[in-house]
Formats: sequence, C-alpha cells, structure tokens
Amino acid sequence: MSDTAVNTQEPQMFGHPKGLFYLFFAELWERFSFYGMRALLTLYMVDEIFQSLSNRDYATAVVYASYGSMVYASTVIGGQISDKILGMRSSIFLGGILMAVGHFVLAIENDLAFFLALAFIIVGNGFFKPNISTFVGALYKDGDVRKDSGFTIFYMGINIGGWIAPLLCGWLAMEYGYHYGFGLAGIGMLTGLIFFWSGIKKNIFGNKGLPPNQEVFEKKVFGIPQKTLIPVISVLAVPLIAYILSAYEAIAGGETFLGDETIVGLLFKIIGISILVYLGKIMFNATLEERKKLFMAVLITFFMTMFWGFHELSGSVITLFAARNVALDGIMTAAQTNSLNSMFIIILAIPISLLWGYLSKKGLNPRTPYKFGFGLIMAGVCFYILSISKGSADENGMVPFAYLLIMYFILSIGELFMSPVGLSKITDLSPKRIVAFMMGIWFLSSAYAFQIVGFISKQLAIESTDANVGGLDTLGIYTDGFGLIAQYALGAGIIVVIFSPLMKKLMGNVH
Repeated sequence: MSDTAVNTQEPQMFGHPKGLFYLFFAELWERFSFYGMRALLTLYMVDEIFQSLSNRDYATAVVYASYGSMVYASTVIGGQISDKILGMRSSIFLGGILMAVGHFVLAIENDLAFFLALAFIIVGNGFFKPNISTFVGALYKDGDVRKDSGFTIFYMGINIGGWIAPLLCGWLAMEYGYHYGFGLAGIGMLTGLIFFWSGIKKNIFGNKGLPPNQEVFEKKVFGIPQKTLIPVISVLAVPLIAYILSAYEAIAGGETFLGDETIVGLLFKIIGISILVYLGKIMFNATLEERKKLFMAVLITFFMTMFWGFHELSGSVITLFAARNVALDGIMTAAQTNSLNSMFIIILAIPISLLWGYLSKKGLNPRTPYKFGFGLIMAGVCFYILSISKGSADENGMVPFAYLLIMYFILSIGELFMSPVGLSKITDLSPKRIVAFMMGIWFLSSAYAFQIVGFISKQLAIESTDANVGGLDTLGIYTDGFGLIAQYALGAGIIVVIFSPLMKKLMGNVH
C-alpha cells in the first residue's frame, strides 16, 4: 500500500481516521473552556479582583500579559516532556485535568484562588495544547493526501469552541455572576477529556500516542517513576507560577525587588536576547542559501508576532472598549463579543481557501510575503475603523455596534491571510538540523505577542475606580490609541508589500 492510500484497516469515518473526530470534540470542548474563560478574564479582574485599586486597568493589563505569555511559552516545555517521556495520551490527560482544576478554582471567590487558578491553567495548557495537535498529525501516514483536510476539520473544531464559549459563559456571567461562567468553562474541559477517554477505551487510536519509551516512562528518579514524578512536579510548580503572576508593584501596592518590571517580562527579555545570539551564531556558520531562508523565517516569525500582538488585544483592551464605549443594546455582552472573531473565521475559512485554490490555477496565488503584508494591512484597517468610530458617538461616548462587527470581520480576514501559511513556511525555510528549534521559536512568538498586548494595554489603562467608566473621556483614550496601532500595523504591512519582491528572492523556491 502506498503512503498516500487510505489505510482501511484502521477505523474510518467520513473518509478520515475515526480518531480525528474524537480529537475534534476533545479540542472543541478544550477550546470552549479556554475561550470561555478568556472572554471573562479581563472584565473579572477589572470588576472584581482589582476593583478597589486606583490602577485597576494597569494591574489587569500586566496580569493578562503575563498569563498569556506563560500560557503559550509552557507549550514548548510540555511538548518536550511529551516527546521524551510521557507521550501524547498521558500529556493530554494530565494537561486537561490541570486545566479543569484551574477553571473550577476560578469559580472560588478568593484573590489567592484566582492566581492559583491561572497557574493551573498555564501548566495544564503546556501539556494539552501542543500534544493534541500533534496527535492529529500522527493519525495519518507521511504523504497521506487527507492530512490537510483533516487539519482543516480539526481547526474548525477550535473555532466552533471559540465561537460558542463566549456566548454561553458570557451569558451565565451576566445573569448569575462570573463564577458560574468559569464553572461552565471547567465543565467544558471535563467534557473534552471524556471524549478523549472514550476514544481510548474503544481503541480508536490503536497504539498511537503512547510513551515513546516505556523504560524511560517507568524509570525511577528519587525513587519515584517519572510517570508519577512529572504530575507531582507540575502541581508543585503551581504556587511558584501563581507567585510570579502576582508579585510586582502594580498589584502588591508596594515596592518589589524588580520595581514595576514583571518577572515574566524580565524572563522573556533574557530569553529573547539569548535566542538572537544563538541565531546569529547559526547564521554565521550557515551557507549563503541557508542564511537567506533562515533570515526570512525569522522575519515571518517577527511579523506574525506583531500581528498576534494586535489580534490578542481582543481579549483585553477591545473587550473593555466594548464594555465601556460600544452601544451593545442587548445584542450581546462585552464578554460575548469575543465570539465574533471565531464566528467570522468559520464563515470565511472555506471561501478564502477556495480563493487561494482558484488563484493557484490561474498562476496568481500571492507568495507568502504578500499575504503577510496584506494581513498586517488588514490589522491596520480594522483598528482604523475603531479609531474613527468616535465620530459616530452619542453624548455618552457610546459608538454603534457596527464598528466592532466590521472590525472583527476585517481582522479575521487578516488572520486567514497569515496564520494558516506561517507554520508550514517555517519548516520549509529552516535548515533541517534546526527545524525543531525554529518551531519552538514560532510557538514562543505567541508568548511574545502578549508582551506587546501588555505594553499597549498599559498605555491605554483608564486610571479610575469610578463607577462611570463610559463616556467621552474614555472614548478619546481608546480611539486615539487605536489610531496609533493602525498607523504601526499599516506601516508595517506597506513595508512588507514594498519589499516582497526582495523577500521572494530570499525565499527561493519556497512559495
């Protein structure tokens, strides 16, 4: 049987391995829990956790940035542990359980519980997120023509979860309180684990996802098998991470040994400098052709980091803008507006995919640099839309909901121009000996994006504990800030488009 043939000996469903659909629902519910919680997080910090602080927006911004950075950085560590010791199945279970615990702890009305909950989710996501995506790929043999469509189906599950979760969790939070919304997110995570467990019990996955080496899995360290030691260390790491999230001046209200610098921010600066030095050494020793492609891989990662930095403002500043300055008029709550991006991704993914196919047949499919440039331009346009919304504000500083709707529509187009092609281009452009290293940098780019989110959010912080947080003053702060973001995004996008012919030459035969 050729590699591209369908293996009919494995359980099949709708022309794909049956395991795909168990992973589809497991990921759908995991994303339900993650995005349901994220939709509430910024509002919960402003309204509850930091409500009494005069700098509540600022404190919220630094916690949200640190949390987001650590959530994505943890996937690099979790992926390594899975590859070497646990295997995908055990990692997914461990991560899912820790994340479920985190969501349920968030339902406890206590400030200490809040930081512990975030830490549980950070550690759990590190084990869960990288492994379930890898598991999808493991269902197909190398060269299987169904793999791309399989990932498309899986990606749709992610966005269905991201679409439904803010609607339901946001409704519960509005009707009964934030903690009910967080509780529903926890139930969503457990539901995902039940789907995954049922697939294992039915032997849907065969021998896939098991520990890479049973001896290493069972090997004792300090008299404890590694399969037991790793979960123990993971739980013990939770209080330390909770401390890192909370131990700085903006929250503590007094001086810390770092002043107002976050531990996470300092750590990421050190990591960033180390990566640049190591990349410089690699490029120095590389051939000219490798150097050209590696330079492009670094550029693509940089542009993607910039885009995600603007994109992830949806869970922080844009949510606060929706709460304070958008006339939602019973259409949806501010938390529920977080569903709009996933909704548009679901609507637009297939048409844009068909567009690329049509243009390819005509020989007009844009090369990657052009797509990245247009994606950044779309990000700039969407923030420009928000910046001009102040011209339609009423006497209370409230702008029509249509501006937010159009903004998310354009942002989603930009995402579909960039995100689906970026990851594959990193593998194509990186020398084979450092592909794993470059993949790690790619995943870290999302973590660095949250440092951008934190910086911008702190600049747009409304320093007030007044109940009246809507109004022309807050509208001015937000729309002026959105205007600056639009200038940076548009400028970056235009520069990329202008230099795309040069970038095409550097990429060689990589499209």
